[in-house]
Amino acid sequence: MKESCTVTDHKTGTREEWLAARMDLLQDEKAHTRRGDELATRRQQLPWVRVDKEYRFETDEGTASLADLFKGRSQLLVYHFMFGPDYTAGCPSCSAIADGFNGSVVHLAHHDVTLSAVSRAPFPKLQAYKQRMGWSFPWASSFGGDFNYDFGVAHTSEQQHSGTIDYNFATVDTGPMLADDKAPWKAAILSGTGIDWPTYRQESPGVSAFALEDGVVYHTYSAYGRGVDGIWAMYQWLDRAPLGRNEDDIWWRRHDEYDTR
Repeated sequence: MKESCTVTDHKTGTREEWLAARMDLLQDEKAHTRRGDELATRRQQLPWVRVDKEYRFETDEGTASLADLFKGRSQLLVYHFMFGPDYTAGCPSCSAIADGFNGSVVHLAHHDVTLSAVSRAPFPKLQAYKQRMGWSFPWASSFGGDFNYDFGVAHTSEQQHSGTIDYNFATVDTGPMLADDKAPWKAAILSGTGIDWPTYRQESPGVSAFALEDGVVYHTYSAYGRGVDGIWAMYQWLDRAPLGRNEDDIWWRRHDEYDTR
């Protein structure tokens, strides 16, 4: 649990001063909202890319194709959950993001959208962790397949040692991925995963969108890195809290690991 803190150096004012500043901020918030609407429209206007490669997944319903993950709907949203084959538990950051999925899945399903997580870990590991976390959203295993590699969220040890990888539409130096130092923030992220830092960083977070039309699957959108920030529900709340994100280290944990005092 993050210790509470008292704000002593923040300016104070009258209700009239607050309202004037709030109304000024409101204009920028409205502009930000309109800009967000424009960006959403541009996402929807991206060209669709036909997916001809056959991918296989393990799911609660058995072996499935990418088209099967749609569950009879025309749209599929995939969260690329960092849980590699050697992990003993899911990434705590991805876990915090996924905590917000259960409530959204049913609403999306009734709006012709299936939301599913996909990870490279074997399906029994995903099932056990899903049960531990109390989640019910669909979660498919791509173990042994190319799906995560092809959609830019997994990299081999050989790729890491080559010096650079492609991630988030850019060439990234792999030095930090291979630096298995004992920094406290890395230790917090690795907690419970049973792996070292280079192995952890063979996985990366992201979200991808797909459409199914006339039996053909199309890739329509992907985002990585801070592009995933918008679906991390707790941060949307913190951005409206008095102290904001108020962080200088990794403070979050899996929801069953907090001190409940």
